Amino acid sequence: MLRDRLSGSLTEAMKAKDRGRVSTLRLINAAIKDRDIAARAEDRCEGASEDEIRLILSKMVRQREESAATYEDAGRVELAEKEREEISIIQEFLPRQLDEAEIKSACAEVVEELEASSLKDMGKCMGALKERYPGQMDFGKAGGVIKSILG
Repeated sequence: MLRDRLSGSLTEAMKAKDRGRVSTLRLINAAIKDRDIAARAEDRCEGASEDEIRLILSKMVRQREESAATYEDAGRVELAEKEREEISIIQEFLPRQLDEAEIKSACAEVVEELEASSLKDMGKCMGALKERYPGQMDFGKAGGVIKSILG
C-alpha cells in the first residue's frame, strides 16, 4: 500500500538523517492528511484512496516542475535544483510515466478500439485512457494527440 511505503521511506530517511528527503516526505504526508480530513467531512471514514494519493503526488510533481521553470527563468539555479530533487523523490511513489511515443501509441489504440471518428468522440477516448493509464501519462499531452488523430 502506498501509505505504508511512504511511512517506511520516511522512517528510513529519518534514520539516515537525510534532511531533504525527510522534508519532502513530510510534505507528502501533510498533503495526504489534508485529503484524509476532507474525505472524513464527506463521510468517507477510510480517508483518501490510493487513486487520490496518486493524484496528490502528480499534482505535487506538476507544481514543482512549474516552480523549477520559474526559478530557472529568474536565474535561481540552486532553487530549481532543489525542486528537481523533490520531484525525483515524489516520483518514486508514482507509477512509471509513459514517454511521448507510448502516449501516441496508447491514444491511437484507444481511437481504433472505440472506432472514434470525430472530435465528438474525444471525451469517450479520454475517459478510456484515464481508466487504463491512471497516473501514468500527462493527459494534457494525450488530449492533444487524440485531437490531432480525430481532427
